[in-house]
Amino acid sequence: MSKKTHKTSVGGQALIEGVMMQGPKGMATAIRQPDKEIRIDYHEVKHIRDKYKFFGLPLIRGMVNFVESMIMGYRTLMFSAEVSGMEDYDEANMSKFERWLDNKFGDKLMGIVTAIGSVLGVALAFALFMYFPVLVFNRLNAWTSADLSNYQGLIEGVLKIAIFVVYIALVSRMEDIRRVFMYHGAEHKSIACYEAGKELTVENVRECCRFHPRCGTSFIFVMLIFSIVIYTIVSKLFPSIAQIRVLWMLLKLLFLPIIMGIGYEFIKYAGRHDNAFVKILSAPGLWMQRLTTKEPTDDIIEVGIAAIQAVITENPEDDEIK
Repeated sequence: MSKKTHKTSVGGQALIEGVMMQGPKGMATAIRQPDKEIRIDYHEVKHIRDKYKFFGLPLIRGMVNFVESMIMGYRTLMFSAEVSGMEDYDEANMSKFERWLDNKFGDKLMGIVTAIGSVLGVALAFALFMYFPVLVFNRLNAWTSADLSNYQGLIEGVLKIAIFVVYIALVSRMEDIRRVFMYHGAEHKSIACYEAGKELTVENVRECCRFHPRCGTSFIFVMLIFSIVIYTIVSKLFPSIAQIRVLWMLLKLLFLPIIMGIGYEFIKYAGRHDNAFVKILSAPGLWMQRLTTKEPTDDIIEVGIAAIQAVITENPEDDEIK
């Protein structure tokens, strides 16, 4: 293979005992089964932008892609839980009351629990990243008897970053999450090996870097950085609204799709370029990947290799970003 480095559109996601990859051949999952064999499945992917051109326009496609990624990510994550045997483990460790509920309501109960969990997750995210930073800023502004309005976007943005870092640092200490982060590392290393034009072997992948600029972690950090700039400008344009907590949060929600769109366009740009601008904005996300990725073991690397081999062509140049 050529030793030239290639910028490809191949990307993926860590799963429970597995990796999901998307590439020229579609979307596939590689999951380690309880019998230690690696199971590979292809999944149908439908993009709304393929049906409606409007949703494929710059800035618009960022929000659409985020929603689609969340849906696909959740589905493949649940699929991996089933294939890896985690659901069987959960059933074996059910209490008598949990078994009764499962037998009585079955899939209906699971659907209800999933819906409630999703609502609570969105509510928690809103509270942590929308309400709490605004509340802290208002209290800080009142306690200091100073007009910090010019720094509102900066202060709230720094608080969001701090909350995000602390949250990831805490969950990364959980054993199950740590193992998922090892698969995350295998995903990145496999892509890096392929983009470097090296043969996809455990030895070659092991030597590659586990940090990648197109990672979802980098996307989140880019969004946080852009949010600081945009919300600072918005607070200056609408100073009276910025002082009213509810209206300010609603205004921030209205600008959220724009920030997602800008973040998505930057990640696409970063996938094609390697200049100083990209390096500066990508640096926080790459640093954060020290928490969201872990060095994988050889058996986990094997899963990452199986996943990427399922979606790529024989020649990396054919998969390059156009």
